[in-house]
Amino acid sequence: MAAELAEVAAHVDEPRALSARTLVALGLTMALVPLNSTMIAVALPTIGRELGAGPDTLSQWLVTSYLLVGIVLQSPGGKLGDLWGHHRVLRVGQVLFALGAATGFLARHVALLSLARVLMATGGAVIAPSAMALLRNGLPENRRARAFGLFGAVMSLAAAAGPMIGGELVARLGWSFIFMVNVPVLCLALLLGRGEAPAEPVPARRPAFDVLGSVLLGAGLALLVVGGKSQGAWMAGLLAAGAGVLGMMYRWERRQHHPVIDFQLFGSRPFTAGSSILALQNLAMYGLLFQLPYLFSQRFGEDTGRTGRTMLAMMAMMVVGTPLGGRISEQLGARVTSVTGALLGLTGVGLLGLRSLDGPNEAILPLMLLGFGLALGTAPSQAAAMGGVDKARSGMAAGAMSTMRYLGGVAGIAVLGGVLARGGAAATLEQHRAAMAVFAAALAVSALAALALPGRDVAGRAPATR
Repeated sequence: MAAELAEVAAHVDEPRALSARTLVALGLTMALVPLNSTMIAVALPTIGRELGAGPDTLSQWLVTSYLLVGIVLQSPGGKLGDLWGHHRVLRVGQVLFALGAATGFLARHVALLSLARVLMATGGAVIAPSAMALLRNGLPENRRARAFGLFGAVMSLAAAAGPMIGGELVARLGWSFIFMVNVPVLCLALLLGRGEAPAEPVPARRPAFDVLGSVLLGAGLALLVVGGKSQGAWMAGLLAAGAGVLGMMYRWERRQHHPVIDFQLFGSRPFTAGSSILALQNLAMYGLLFQLPYLFSQRFGEDTGRTGRTMLAMMAMMVVGTPLGGRISEQLGARVTSVTGALLGLTGVGLLGLRSLDGPNEAILPLMLLGFGLALGTAPSQAAAMGGVDKARSGMAAGAMSTMRYLGGVAGIAVLGGVLARGGAAATLEQHRAAMAVFAAALAVSALAALALPGRDVAGRAPATR
């Protein structure tokens, strides 16, 4: 992949654009966010035994807090990049992530470990939109999809490798080393990015940061996330409260000259379509990732090892398909590539509904189709969405797009819980099929949304999106 990054950088003709060295630094940094999300899962039982904490406590303070902070701070982190420069804000995120990792390495109490995870989540929420904005602003339009594809493959590979790396570190060195492993990687990324800051479009006179808008956004999103993980009357009440707070935030933002989210972004058809595709496909992917292990365990008594190997079929195809989608879209355009990917994913879910109910082995081919289809449309959707906004708002756009992706994943888990919960202790076959039907519908809508993405012009490259 280093050779691919060098090839992308070699075609850049803009002054002070991203070098191959900076691209490698970005790849290393972005890989740590999904890696740490999956590494922690295998370490939780050991952490609980050594720190005397139960699974509910660990899940709430180490997993849920990380998720909440990540969702809430994506958009404010992107806006800060627009105001102060994305490269500068990226370095702040890298330092925060490293500080959190070092704190986690030293922590011997759940409270301090929770603080470490919050620091890491804060750094990750700043890193993601800043990195995407740098890719959008530092690469020419006809190379963005390939770059987004390569970075998507790196992140998918990191997420898939997390449990294996985390398991080895816990077994050989202890759970604290799943935190320490981040520090040398971040030091290398900081060293590679030193002195490489590209020229960025930042305001000559920086306006005041929209604090109230950020607070309302964070409160509304937090209520939606917690509501989506609740049941019954609590779910309805929290979701309604979250929607109400976000409505207040919308009215406030419409009156601001420099909002944390400019809702005029959604007047760009490529941005709205690309962001919607990513949210809908995340809904289907995360819903199925949580559903299938439960299904296999309930119906076939499968052990977690075999279930993990079955699910690996999807992750492996995502690693393969993400960079391929970027390359294909350079020739065919984002529209054809994303529609094809959504239809392949829809076919995979349809086959899952027919075949996975007979056993895990029958799920492998559908999962491969699903993973490849989701991956194929990721890079062109991201590139089209980011290309549909101007440079001055690229951080804000990246933050909003990341927030929609997170919410899509949370919605998928909430839908799954709502559908299966009606079956009591054991969900019925019909309920599993009903959940899969919802996920298939999300992919069908994403295929329709992909029709709004830019196509291929007569010169054979994706056209300008504005």
